[in-house]
Amino acid sequence: GHENVYMPMFIPESLLQKEKDHVEGFAPEVAWVTYGGSEELEERLCVRPTSETLFCDHYKNIIKSYRDLPKLYNQWCSVVRWEKTTRPFLRTREFLWQEGHTMHETAQEAVAETEMILNLYADFCEQKLAMPVVRGKKTDSEKFSGAEATYTIEAMMHDGKSLQAGTSHYFGDHFAKAFEIEFQNRENKPQTPHQTSWGVSTRLLGGIIMTHGDDNGLALPPAIAPIQVVVIPVAQHKEGVIEKAQEVKERLAKLFRTDIDISDNSPGWKFAQYEMKGVPLRVEIGPKDMEKGQCCIARRDTGEKTFVPLTELESAVQKLLQDVHDNLYAMASKNLEDNTFDMTSWEEVKEMAQGKGGFARTKWCGSLECELAMKEKAGVSSRCMPLKQSGTEGKCVMCGKPATTDIYWGVAY
Repeated sequence: GHENVYMPMFIPESLLQKEKDHVEGFAPEVAWVTYGGSEELEERLCVRPTSETLFCDHYKNIIKSYRDLPKLYNQWCSVVRWEKTTRPFLRTREFLWQEGHTMHETAQEAVAETEMILNLYADFCEQKLAMPVVRGKKTDSEKFSGAEATYTIEAMMHDGKSLQAGTSHYFGDHFAKAFEIEFQNRENKPQTPHQTSWGVSTRLLGGIIMTHGDDNGLALPPAIAPIQVVVIPVAQHKEGVIEKAQEVKERLAKLFRTDIDISDNSPGWKFAQYEMKGVPLRVEIGPKDMEKGQCCIARRDTGEKTFVPLTELESAVQKLLQDVHDNLYAMASKNLEDNTFDMTSWEEVKEMAQGKGGFARTKWCGSLECELAMKEKAGVSSRCMPLKQSGTEGKCVMCGKPATTDIYWGVAY
């Protein structure tokens, strides 16, 4: 139900300045355009770090009545944030993402949207990317600039570090007031709408690589693998082998994203090449297989080989692709589970952070002082307050006072 739209890349400085918390939060990362050709601009233009201000400028002109709400927008674009330290996929100065922007009649509707999107992101990560996540809420110091609440999904990488895989923000009416957006409500009185925004980016590609990859290269979840099945003819110089392989490829291509390699590279080279690319299944067929009316299917995740009658080819591939997904998810879940620790002291957390890493699940009193002390003394940042709370009482991991919430700590990318 969300409409795809597109906003400009350049934002006038005066527009960005309208929401104080927002501009302060982004100021260190903003890239500015000061010249157009050889002429200095009268007003600096910000290269889009995110688009809340642009959407608000648009909302102001189109939202007049409760009948105009909700406004449900999404845009696919690139943004620029001037990171001091970059990492491929994870933290780059320019990155691709989708950013959703919505306006609602009531706070309840906006909060429901924020939570719905968070769960949509989490389901996508788990059901399509085979990447288990912790669903939670950011602390006030870690929330998005200008937001009233930020919800997050946190994933665990191979090396025990955390990856913020997606976020969903509830803004309340902060931006709407700053941009003087009002509508006539059902009682014919002026009212301020409530806003959300949310996004996932190419950081998810980094997450896929570091969740499932191994020493042989990528291991891609079948749902998003560009090639789900690759057909490799064995002894292709022999009569009829390439033709049979082409026939197998054409059958599979009706149901799956399928490729075939009939180059003159050796079968061994081809096997290694497609393992490195992360192709979930490799179908091998040679003269002996043709005689027996079968093919050999190798899995990328386990390396296991299965001989399958050609009469059962499609159903076997369908099942094996599901098995690959399930196994990738199970291995990633075990990594998350094995590296999530319940801890009661900051010294324990520090030892974990300096060792193999992981998530420390503790109690927290909710104070900024204790959160900053954890960063300074234990070397970890708050990842999220999980939506699934234990409900048990306890003491803050830092100060020992009565706790108000469960919280996850970790070292993050």
